[in-house]
Parts: sequence; structure tokens; C-alpha cells
Amino acid sequence: MEGIHPLAHIGAVALTVKDLERSLEFYQRLMGFRLYRRKENVAHLGAGGPDLLVLRANPTARRYHGTSGLYHFAVLLPNRRELARVTARLFKVRYPNYPTDHIMTKTTYLDDPEGNGIELYCESPEDGEFAVDGNRFYARRADGTWSDGREPLDLEALFAHLRPGDDLHAPLPPEARIGHIHLHVGNLGQAMRFYHDVLGFDNKGLMRDFRMGMVSAGGYHHHIGFNTWQGEGAPPAPPDAAGLRWFSVVLPDEEALEAVLGRVQEAGFVPEKHFEGWLLRDPFGNGVVLTVHGS
Repeated sequence: MEGIHPLAHIGAVALTVKDLERSLEFYQRLMGFRLYRRKENVAHLGAGGPDLLVLRANPTARRYHGTSGLYHFAVLLPNRRELARVTARLFKVRYPNYPTDHIMTKTTYLDDPEGNGIELYCESPEDGEFAVDGNRFYARRADGTWSDGREPLDLEALFAHLRPGDDLHAPLPPEARIGHIHLHVGNLGQAMRFYHDVLGFDNKGLMRDFRMGMVSAGGYHHHIGFNTWQGEGAPPAPPDAAGLRWFSVVLPDEEALEAVLGRVQEAGFVPEKHFEGWLLRDPFGNGVVLTVHGS
């Protein structure tokens, strides 16, 4: 099977939020996103390039548990200094976050005010690499020693990348983008068949003991992660759910898009026309938009 184009990547993430004003305050003031445009109950945000986040307000939306949906979306920063800047900003206002060293990446995790998971991270391949053995996830350090890949992040070392006079309130740099997305699903095998066999992403491994799988394009460690941490057979989120509406997979050109759409239709999925491209849903109701926008 011909896989997805190696330049495919995650574009924008769209969320349903109950309180748009509170969400905009959080994403602009604490996260450093820029508001590009707002029309009635929909706001588009980014870091200076393509849209990265689309927020749609629905005051009657509900937060459900035990369903498929968003675990987190991950904002990739260009270096440790930018990760240090936004992490320091969170610490300064005592916003709960959980700095973690995955060896190959440095990260911190947090939730937005409505409970949507966020990861902020930068790459650190010079420190080591990820490893998956079919059952578990590991990280191998550059010196050959092994880690569980979930160590506490050395904050003193991270904050050493800040310079005197650095503005902690500076917005996200224009290089920031959505590096990957992590989903709750109802079955790992079904998820792998959809994202690997149908969409064509590379299979980066299932971690059955960890109840997680990963896929990517172009050799990246992962563009999409998925887990069954909400329970095996977790149902799709109801239509009135707050949280993930869709995320986009950006293809480099129309030819690459048509190749994926052909596999999608051959597999029996019927994509719907969407303002960004073509919308379909994975077997668990998670919306995926195939597009050439946001490159």
C-alpha cells in the first residue's frame, strides 16, 4: 500500500467550548496564541502562520467522560528557550502544569479552563530516542541507558535557556505549530486500521500494556497517538459534547490529497465537503479534515 505523503502533518484543531471569552483569555494571555479573526461565536487563532486553533462557542455543551475524543493536542515549539518561556509564564501565575522529560522531547502538560488537554513541547533528539516493543513504550538515552520516558523535567536546566530581560509574556513564536494530536478511542486495532490502512500513516507501534498506539508520516516519532484509557469500547462523544470537533491533516498538494481520498472512499468512508477540505470521522466519531490548507 502506498502510504500518506511524507510531508503530511497535523494542521488546525477545532474545539467546542462553553465560554468563548474565558477560552480566548486563556489561549491568548497564558498560551501566547494570537487572535486572527472572530465572527460571532467562532474564533481562529495561531502563532503568526496558518490557523492552529478554531474555537466554537456552545454555552449548552456538556463535558462527557468515558467517551472517545481528545486526550490532548500538542503545540510544538522550536527550541527549549521557547518552551522555557511559556512554562515560566505558567509557573509565574501558578497555573497547574506537569513538566515531563520524554528524553527525545521535553514537555509540559496542562488542561485549558474547560478540561481540554494540551501538551507544550520541543524536540530533543540529541538526548535519545523513543522505542516501542509491541507492549510498552521506552526511551533510550544517548548514552545507551534506558528510561521509562516519563521522568520529571529538570526545570533548572530548562529555565537556564532564558536570558536576562526575556519577556515572559511574548506570544508564541511564528514557528510554533501543532506537532501531534492524541485521541481517546474505543479499540487500538480499529484505530490502527483506520489511521494506517485507510489514511496511510506509518505504523509506529502498538503498546498493548500501555493501551496506546502511534502513527506518523515521513519518519516523525508520531503525528497521531491514540489510547483506550477511557475504556475498551468507549462510545463516540454525543453531538452536544464540549471538546474536539475535528483536527486537520494537511497534505502538500492536491495530488497527495486525492490519493488519500481515493483510499478513504475505497474503504467505504464517505467524506463530506468542509470549509477546510473534506471531513470524515474515524470509527469512534473523531472528526478528521483532509486538506491542503494550512501548509
